[in-house]
Order: sequence, then structure tokens, then C-alpha cells
Amino acid sequence: MSHARETVKRIRSIVTGKELRSEKAKQLAEAVRRVGNYRWTGVYDVGNEVVSIIAYSGPGAPAYPSFPITEGLTGAAIREKATVLVGDVQTDPRYLTAFGSTLSEIIVPIVNPQSGKVVGTIDVESERPNAFSSSDQRLLEQCARSALPLWVPGSLGSRRVRP
Repeated sequence: MSHARETVKRIRSIVTGKELRSEKAKQLAEAVRRVGNYRWTGVYDVGNEVVSIIAYSGPGAPAYPSFPITEGLTGAAIREKATVLVGDVQTDPRYLTAFGSTLSEIIVPIVNPQSGKVVGTIDVESERPNAFSSSDQRLLEQCARSALPLWVPGSLGSRRVRP
């Protein structure tokens, strides 16, 4: 079984487990960070007006543990209901600084299939420019689909796994 398939299977197991939601989110953030050997991964709730960190894995808490849904690259991912990938955050005026050393970031929205609303995000950051490839994006989007039960209990994420 490929590393990606193992991670997706592990994520499904984590988010459907019996632990407290906060513990599931912490394990999810760690699993996502490990799959790509990423520097930092955050898992966020998206409310009607505010985005709030649930858990993170990496060197320290973000500078903005909560912020308006209209701000930052996360706000763009929420509006577009699509992944936002920026190879050099220093050139993107939408970037909301979480860590001074971040150079690239990818935000993957979690969309509730029943309501069509973005209910969460997975945020991955790197200290390297252009750190995320199209294969990273596909993998992280698969992780996000598999993590859906963290936000929508009883739902099943996509069963398709791309190599």
C-alpha cells in the first residue's frame, strides 16, 4: 500500500474514532504534516463569521488563532470553495502572516456536501518558496475529503485514492 493510501486510511480511522474531537483534530494535523514532511499544519473550523484553529502540528501556535472568514488566503479558499496554493506569500497581498518564516502556503477547504458550505480548512505552510507541487495539492485534497467526518459526523469522505 502506498504512503498516500496509508495516510488516507489512517485519517479516516482518526476522524471516525472514539476520541474527543480536539484529540482527533490534533492527530489529523500530525498525520497531514507527516505525509509530506511539511513544516507546519493547522486544522481550522469555519463558522459564519470566524475561522478558528482546532489543532496544529509543528513549531508553535499560529499568530492568529482566530480571524474573520474574509481575511487571508483562508478567506479566499472559503469564498472560492477551492484550494489556494501560493508559492511565495510575500508577493500575495491576501497573505495573513502566521509565521514570519513562511514562504509558501496551501489552504484546502473542507466542504459539507449537504449544505455546500465550507466548514473547515487544512492549512499547510513551508519555509521554502514553491514548496508545494500539484501532487502535494492532490494528496492534501484527498486528505481533506477523508477528514470530512471531523466536521460532518457520519459522513464518509471520498473513497477514491489517487497515488
